[in-house]
Amino acid sequence: MTDFSAFQAAFQGDLITPLHPDYEKSIARWAANAVRRAKVVAFVKNAEDSALAIKYAVSSKLPVAIRGGGHNPSGASSSQDGLVIDLSRYLNGVEVDAERKVAKVGGGAIWETVDQLTIKHGLASVAGTVNDTGVGGLTVGGGYGWLSGKHGLVLDNLIQATVVVADGRVLTANESENADLFWAIRGGGSNFGVCTEFVLRLHDQRRTIFSGMMIFPPSAQEAVLKTTQEWLKNWGEQSDDQSVMQVMTRTPDGQAAIIVMPLYNGSESEGRKVFKSFFDIGPLADMCREMPYEEANTQLRAANPPGRNVYFKGISWASPRLDSYAKALERGFKYSEDGTYDVVVLMDFSSLGKVLSVPSDATAFRSRGPQHNVVISVAWKDMSEEKAVLGRKITHELAEIFTSVEEVPPEHENHGYGNLECDDTWPADKTKRLFGANLPRLQQIKSKYDPDMVFHKWFPIQPAKGNTVS
Repeated sequence: MTDFSAFQAAFQGDLITPLHPDYEKSIARWAANAVRRAKVVAFVKNAEDSALAIKYAVSSKLPVAIRGGGHNPSGASSSQDGLVIDLSRYLNGVEVDAERKVAKVGGGAIWETVDQLTIKHGLASVAGTVNDTGVGGLTVGGGYGWLSGKHGLVLDNLIQATVVVADGRVLTANESENADLFWAIRGGGSNFGVCTEFVLRLHDQRRTIFSGMMIFPPSAQEAVLKTTQEWLKNWGEQSDDQSVMQVMTRTPDGQAAIIVMPLYNGSESEGRKVFKSFFDIGPLADMCREMPYEEANTQLRAANPPGRNVYFKGISWASPRLDSYAKALERGFKYSEDGTYDVVVLMDFSSLGKVLSVPSDATAFRSRGPQHNVVISVAWKDMSEEKAVLGRKITHELAEIFTSVEEVPPEHENHGYGNLECDDTWPADKTKRLFGANLPRLQQIKSKYDPDMVFHKWFPIQPAKGNTVS
């Protein structure tokens, strides 16, 4: 189908081209530097629309991108001079089956919708930690969240998906039907097709939790670190209902700060006992309280507004140590001193037992090492190549501070976490580090469902050639 008029006549959703008044809005993304000027933005209404869009793009030799939440700064959901299959306008709903404890979630939904609808039934899915991110990208790329300590990754709670593959077939993928595809999409990203619907397992969830922010001055770094180390040592005595995030950043008035964000899946009185050692340090401000569950994933949203240029990188940290902690703190605050760059280092500490209980080859997702995730994010307002180059340099410098002192076994090498990578290009060795021993199987599955690499925007996997793998 190379004729645009025929494509338009058959298409049920909206097709937006550069002359359309909604064009600029249709290519906008959370990060300004992720915008690309597509030839066609196809707001699909269903899986069949997605199939039509794929066939039109292939026959017209247009590169394809898939947009769910549009939150990744790499531009993976955008396509310069290509076609974007956009799920966000029509496939953004959530249906909750409270009796079966499952939710049918559109491929273009965001976690805010999931959180708000499921908690009405006293249920929740594992979700991310910022609720304006897309369900699709987080799910097929991994999916750490506040509830991962108790229920694992988002992809560990995926029961089924509807996937439109490169030849236009609409397939159901689960443990018994197209099981190889189901294995691949759980961690293999958007390499295998357009996921128009996810079926997620839900869990009983109390309506309120204890969370918020404790703000400490940089001078408290050693006390905060030692308290964190001791808290992590006591995991055997702790429940999976608690997690801690720490953020090195600046407050809205420009003051350097260490922010400790606890979460306890229980009452305030219980939560203050659980995190007493942190409160005993003496925060400058204590904004922790018992709050509705669905507010937990809103806490970082105000600090990450849309419309800025952003570059971030995810790494792994076996355990917090003062040398890298202090150096990253010093360098990060230096680079953000004049306000040109907003530099954030976020450390996620939660129980890994549930995540590690799933074998690394049970799904395509391999990043199940004993380390904790660290995210380095650098943002700036005005786009220029000079600022972009320095923004990337700052990010990599801070990442190197952490990784250079790590001592981890080879099977858990510091390959990072794919959902937190935002480079435009992915060399083969980087893809190999990400997937490790799972890569050959992924390449075989890629050759079955997408031998011509129609889907290649996000940690692309090269299909196997013949009976060998590259």
